[in-house]
Amino acid sequence: MNKIYNPKRADWKDVLKRPTQTVADIERLVNGIFEEVRSNGDGTLKKYTEQFDKVVLENMLVSEAEIEAAKSLVSNDLKEAIKLAKSNIEVFHNAQKTDRVEVETAAGVTCWQEKRPIQKVGLYIPGGTAPLFSTILMLAVPATIAGCKEIVLCSPPDKEGKLNPAILYAANLCGVTKIVKVGGIQAIAGMTFGTETIPQVYKIFGPGNQYVTVAKQIATKYGVAIDMPAGPSELLVVADDSANAAFVASDLLSQAEHGVDSQVILVSTSKSMIDAVEKEVAQQLEELPRKEIAKQAIANSKLIYVENDQEALDLINEYGPEHYIVCVENEDFYIENTYNAGSVFIGNYTPESAGDYASGTNHTLPTNGYAKQYSGVNLDSFLKSMTFQKINEQGIQNIGKAIELMAEAEGLQAHKNAVTLRLNSLK
Repeated sequence: MNKIYNPKRADWKDVLKRPTQTVADIERLVNGIFEEVRSNGDGTLKKYTEQFDKVVLENMLVSEAEIEAAKSLVSNDLKEAIKLAKSNIEVFHNAQKTDRVEVETAAGVTCWQEKRPIQKVGLYIPGGTAPLFSTILMLAVPATIAGCKEIVLCSPPDKEGKLNPAILYAANLCGVTKIVKVGGIQAIAGMTFGTETIPQVYKIFGPGNQYVTVAKQIATKYGVAIDMPAGPSELLVVADDSANAAFVASDLLSQAEHGVDSQVILVSTSKSMIDAVEKEVAQQLEELPRKEIAKQAIANSKLIYVENDQEALDLINEYGPEHYIVCVENEDFYIENTYNAGSVFIGNYTPESAGDYASGTNHTLPTNGYAKQYSGVNLDSFLKSMTFQKINEQGIQNIGKAIELMAEAEGLQAHKNAVTLRLNSLK
């Protein structure tokens, strides 16, 4: 791992650089596939599924028979684990419901806000080297709680043209209305434009590789909203001598095994902790089935020593990590003064894996520094806030003159007239 001691603030940008390509590097490819999907629909989806996933599909839509068959292929223990996670996610996201907000801003002027579900949402679930069925829980559960009518799921098939049974089981359990065997850029394009198989949606959710991330950003050019730019996974741990080096190493490796473009960082005020974690990472890495993937991610990772807590905190806020673990004696200082992070995990017994699966918080989070301006997925991600107002005779008399004056000052006479006519009718 790369050890860095007391980096100068002027060098932080380079020190914290993520191992990602820029949009410009892959935007041309994404735009080309988008145009093909818009023109040729399912034909293009099948073409790229054959090219990228190495399988020819006649029918991309998952059938009821496939869903039923999948149930028998998932062990009872795993089913119970999924149900436990689903229950905790439901509890946390149900707690995020808010009541109608209503206020009389002036006598006779009543304004209120209500939340309504986004009617059609698309969920992208990565397959590839790790079929992320847990992401279905994180997206479909709040979508169902919100009341979304149409929940479309896209995920890349394996070389036999199938989806992982756990993906199908979780999707069925969580209320997904349509499951399509298609992945990558072409899946995002399909949900953007709609095809013979994939319905067009209003908002797309879900993580993916850099190509999927850019595809989601391109989708916004065509009037489709996205949850956030959610690319390769990342984790930052801040730890001092009160931390357990083995625990810290295990957390770093848990994110490193996601993909070769993942990034993990340890920030510490203790050189001995950095040395201990480095040794633990090397030992634990050898035992991992995905060690070749993790090794490449570790090559992008950093062990950063700084002299004091304030310096560490400033560095962390500059980075804006997706996942952020706090294992320090002075944890309150870090918690209260961290402004840029997707999800925070506190103490030696709070692994990032808990948030990935079963504690109840959502694991679809902003990456690549977007934690500075984006929230992770939550119940409100699937809702729209709509405002309403009702003004009676007294109300229009109370605020009408102000409206007239403001409209006239802006040179918008029709706006003024809309009020004047009403005021005159009450004389």
